[in-house]
Amino acid sequence: MGHTVSDLAISFETSPPQYRHWDLEIDGARATLTMNVDPTAGLRDDYELKTNSYDLGVDIELYDATQRLRFEHPEVKVVVVTGGLERIFCAGANIQMLAGASHEHKVNFCKFTNETRNCIEDATANSSQVWIAAVNGTAAGGGYELALACDEILLVDDRASSVSLPEIPLLAVLPGTGGLTRVVEKRRVRRDLADAFATRTEGIRGRQAVEWGLVDETAPLSSFSELVEGRVAARAAESDRPDHGPGLGLDPIERTDEGDTIGYSAVTVSIDRRTGTATFTIAAPDSPQPATPGELIEAGAGAWILRCARELDAAILHLRFNETAVGTWVFRTEGDPDAVAAAEQLLADHRDHWLVREIRLYWARTLKRLDLSARSLMTLIEPGSCFAGILAELVLAADRSFMLDGTWEDLDDPPEPATIRLTGANLGWFAMSNGLSRLETRFWGRPAALAAAQAAVGADLEAPDAAGAELVTFTPDDLDWDDEVRLALEERNSFSPDALTAMEANYRFVGPETPETKIFSRLSAWQNWIFQRPNAVGPNGALQRFGSGSRPDFDTRRV
Repeated sequence: MGHTVSDLAISFETSPPQYRHWDLEIDGARATLTMNVDPTAGLRDDYELKTNSYDLGVDIELYDATQRLRFEHPEVKVVVVTGGLERIFCAGANIQMLAGASHEHKVNFCKFTNETRNCIEDATANSSQVWIAAVNGTAAGGGYELALACDEILLVDDRASSVSLPEIPLLAVLPGTGGLTRVVEKRRVRRDLADAFATRTEGIRGRQAVEWGLVDETAPLSSFSELVEGRVAARAAESDRPDHGPGLGLDPIERTDEGDTIGYSAVTVSIDRRTGTATFTIAAPDSPQPATPGELIEAGAGAWILRCARELDAAILHLRFNETAVGTWVFRTEGDPDAVAAAEQLLADHRDHWLVREIRLYWARTLKRLDLSARSLMTLIEPGSCFAGILAELVLAADRSFMLDGTWEDLDDPPEPATIRLTGANLGWFAMSNGLSRLETRFWGRPAALAAAQAAVGADLEAPDAAGAELVTFTPDDLDWDDEVRLALEERNSFSPDALTAMEANYRFVGPETPETKIFSRLSAWQNWIFQRPNAVGPNGALQRFGSGSRPDFDTRRV
């Protein structure tokens, strides 16, 4: 009896000794990541991962590898990703897995694989750790999309190996990991050639793949390794990463589960199933934190500035896949805002150090993952909060924020009123998918309002001033606080989650469109729709008929 993925909690915690699908080798400035998928190690037991096809479990390992290469191996300047099977690079997402997966798992799977591919591109663009695809055989669908995430694509010319995006003709779906966007936006393939490519099941081989712009270079099998070595040497010479370590080990993230409460060291998540709400509480550091890169390396993954980002990332992924019915995420903080500001000062003072750079980029990716989660985001700013700098990004990311005006008057010893403090971290450290900071996105097309908010950097703003600077949505006093927050959460839970997801995505990404917003807005929206259409997932649709010898039955009406 097969299991659906929803029957089993998905874990994102792994490490190279636990990998079932990837082989990671480090040789000086070069790392080689070889895809060698275990057909029997899928997340469900009703399919086999043949011909280097992949499911979420394969991509969880890939994501882990991208993180470890950046943090644990500063000496690695080039990563070569290749296939471990003869004449097969990667056959893409496993079709039987997709056919049997729930709708929400298919969409979340595509989103996670997109984020992992973006992480690869981020390593090349911002960490000077260049990824090269050594396509040693057929790269189909998601396999070619993996290659597209790399900065260079080298294809063996053996008269058989090809690159292809066959999803439309074979499966009646779109390439799920940004392939269409990257072909025309990144590879600059002419749109008519891209159209022909995406409807040709057999793909494009050799010299023609170079001429169309689908790959960078080809070489026969006899000299393919020489081509790869030459490109590795050239790109490694351009990198600014250090020649030697030490790196920073990513120790396992410790988590406790007690009923509906998930606990980490700096992040706690409490679930209220009645209102469909998960409340994240993030604690400020409670001890002195590293002020120099040397102190940071000595502190390791236990340093708050890294530990908090890792725990927030882990919590987001856990809730995305394992708590799909919890539709509203509420963010609270506790602790001293000065401690948060002091911890993040390291990122300002030593921004050119390779490890400090990696932590800043990790926070940027984690906050993007939050933006891209199909959840309503609310922030509660109360006495005792520490929404300063990095944590103030949670206020700016929220769809709606509540800040208590004043304090809890009924207490014998009322605490000081809540404050918000912007720092330099809010002025562009953590760009959204649209290429703008969350502050710029908030005030898009309103330069005077943006300037006023920027002028408040460094000040502790109580509710009236925060509202005047347009940094919060509502500022109820203590008499109205509980009712206003409760009604907002209950109202949100009563709306259609489909409509809310669409509304939130429309509002969050104002301003310029980028390849990244196209991948997540256009692709996620259309893939979400296509994955519910009978032409793809119906009993006679392409995903169900694939491999059966029977052609799918399509409803030919265009909509």
